[in-house]
Amino acid sequence: MIDELIRKNRSCRRFHQDRPVAMDTLKAMVDLARLSASTANQQPLKYILSTAEETNRRIFSCLGWAGYLKDWRGPEEGEQPSAYIVILGDTGIAGRFDCDHGIAAQSILLGARDRGLSGCMIGSINRNKLRDELQIPAPHKILLVLAIGEPKEEIVIEAMGPDDSIKYWRDADGVHHVPKRSLKDIIIKTF
Repeated sequence: MIDELIRKNRSCRRFHQDRPVAMDTLKAMVDLARLSASTANQQPLKYILSTAEETNRRIFSCLGWAGYLKDWRGPEEGEQPSAYIVILGDTGIAGRFDCDHGIAAQSILLGARDRGLSGCMIGSINRNKLRDELQIPAPHKILLVLAIGEPKEEIVIEAMGPDDSIKYWRDADGVHHVPKRSLKDIIIKTF
């Protein structure tokens, strides 16, 4: 079951914007993050959840989408996420956040896939603008934004081609292709 969830958990960038995500669903996914591992069990992460259209528009305006797709500025109206989770680090609890936000984000995104939703972990953020838009208090560091919604695109994993390019791309039918290195290319030793 976990194998299937991980294989399906791709970075989705086009959503059915008109299909809302319930706030209780977002809370349940953040609860998965709450139960996940945390460095020294400090649990310094905090979250902002949004399902409100106006707030979603403000969050969307602060994000960069799909850097390898140079001619695509992000999802069009009607294909934007219907929910967001902003992951913050509380500097009053910890001075650094190590990999906590990555662990939390993966837990949330696996929870989303398990519920028939999809998401995208976004680190390309205009943090100053987002802080102003959402009035995020100073002791909280903006770490990641997760875009969440019902997927509106097909995403496939494929082997890296002979050019060894890791760049994802879209074909003429809009299918999103994600090249992955082979297992033999990433294991350098076995004993």
